[in-house]
Amino acid sequence: MNVTGIIIAVCIVGGVGLFVGLFLGIAGIKFKVEVDEKEELVLAALPGNNCGGCGYPGCSGLAAAIAKGEAKINACPVGGQPVADVIAGIMGVDSADSKHMVAFVKCQGTIQRTEVHFEYSGIKDCRMLSYVPNKSEKFCTYGCLGYGTCVKECPFDAIHIKDGVAVVDREKCKACGKCIAVCPKGLIELVPYDATNIVACSSKDKGPVTMKACDTGCIGCGLCKRNCPVDAIIVEDFHAYIDQEKCIHCGLCAEKCPKKSIVLPLESEE
Repeated sequence: MNVTGIIIAVCIVGGVGLFVGLFLGIAGIKFKVEVDEKEELVLAALPGNNCGGCGYPGCSGLAAAIAKGEAKINACPVGGQPVADVIAGIMGVDSADSKHMVAFVKCQGTIQRTEVHFEYSGIKDCRMLSYVPNKSEKFCTYGCLGYGTCVKECPFDAIHIKDGVAVVDREKCKACGKCIAVCPKGLIELVPYDATNIVACSSKDKGPVTMKACDTGCIGCGLCKRNCPVDAIIVEDFHAYIDQEKCIHCGLCAEKCPKKSIVLPLESEE
């Protein structure tokens, strides 16, 4: 190969590179996507867990929604009030107080307190029990299955199985809602961190049926409702429900409950 050929090859390669560079530069300017500065700042303020607990596809989705005014500044359950305060400053709005919420498993049906139909030996996943008779190996068809689907789903190691029932560590829980989404029995709900009395049962069977299935199941007797001084309790479908907004934490409901179905969350964790 002579010198002239080398020079020509270099010129061709250089020309092609120059053309491609110019083309990409022009295309970058023409098709540039404008990024909202507030969106970037909000994204930087979010914890980056991408847990989906806010209802959006990761932190970037939430940041975009907040910047557009489509989501509340306190929508991140992981960040809580501290993150909400930072985002409020970015968005130039007042920071609204957000309640500290935690997950709670509405069941006390441990292996010592419940009766069982049979011993399940299949895949250790609560969702698989949907394919077995009764949809549970326990007599209570509403109780915790105890195979830890919620445990595997929790990104914060905040749930563990104790004596056959899932129990939430309130100090680790970030209220992301992933455990709620995967529980096939719908046993898990978000409650205020400072809630003092919660019905730790989900059974809707009549009292005699519940008593045969579990020692601590709610039998819908209504004693809690009749003794509540602020009408914070209703009984429907043979089951008591406590309105945490009305509850004044007097503890009379737990004291009067004959089955000890109403518990202090801290006690249920022990």
